Amino acid sequence: MRQTRAIELGTGLFVLLGFAALFFLVTQITNREFGLGDGGYRLVASFEQVGGLKPGAPVSMSGVTIGRVEEIEYDFDQYQARVTMRIDSRFDRIPEDSDAGIFTAGLLGGQYIGIGPGSSETFLADGSQMQFTQSAIVLEDLISKFLFSKAAGESAGNAPEGAKK
Repeated sequence: MRQTRAIELGTGLFVLLGFAALFFLVTQITNREFGLGDGGYRLVASFEQVGGLKPGAPVSMSGVTIGRVEEIEYDFDQYQARVTMRIDSRFDRIPEDSDAGIFTAGLLGGQYIGIGPGSSETFLADGSQMQFTQSAIVLEDLISKFLFSKAAGESAGNAPEGAKK
């Protein structure tokens, strides 16, 4: 009887530790350096392709998180995705000729917006539109381009001798 009680307690403790570890991981994944509250200012950028970018994704400069993606919507006038970013008010000296690109954090990581600083003496303000953007690279598009170029190269290689140049 005592042995089954010890096994039950050990199993219960193991399950409890598993839930505690899972809770810890969830809190670390969703940890935000600052909220999307009323602080800071908004920047807007338009992209042809946002890939897997989601609201809440980090916005960074030189690897430092300076804000979060607040909203992603489709602009029917430009036929592009319109991304609104909330930038922390501490980072109010972003040159107006800076560029924004969508990058992937690691091989399997989430996507984020990286801002490359420009050299202008005037700075972006609340509601400013970023002029220079680079869309997300979609892996499926790269693979299909590679495969189609490979297939085109093979079909050109099978052409009759007189047709090759």
